[in-house]
Amino acid sequence: MNKQYNFVVAIDYEMAVTNFREARAYKLAYELAMEIFEISKSYPKEERYSLTDQIRRSSRSVCANIGEAYRKKAYPAHFVSKSTDADSENTETGVWIDFSFSCKYISAEIHKKLRAKNSEIGNLINHMINHPDLY
Repeated sequence: MNKQYNFVVAIDYEMAVTNFREARAYKLAYELAMEIFEISKSYPKEERYSLTDQIRRSSRSVCANIGEAYRKKAYPAHFVSKSTDADSENTETGVWIDFSFSCKYISAEIHKKLRAKNSEIGNLINHMINHPDLY
């Protein structure tokens, strides 16, 4: 049986953001990066230079790329390019979250919470990419 699903994403867009730190995508990405930092403190020592380092770097990079994108707002193609970098880093973060769960470093509840936030950030960044004129 072929089912069709129609998903509607309700996003609270903050138009006319003058400082990237005011953007909802940045706020959520920063919040997620800090949550990941705290959670990853409990990862095993043998993960220090692999999973722990990777998940921290990619989650922080989302924020850095959003900041860089906003500094390039005068050049829409550059804004989209840096926003695309943020989207890629956000996707990478999602993969590391999945590995964290599969390796049993986080619970199913935490995994679900982190993935939901990661997905929302992705939706917000994709809106930035598709509508650079609004940012």
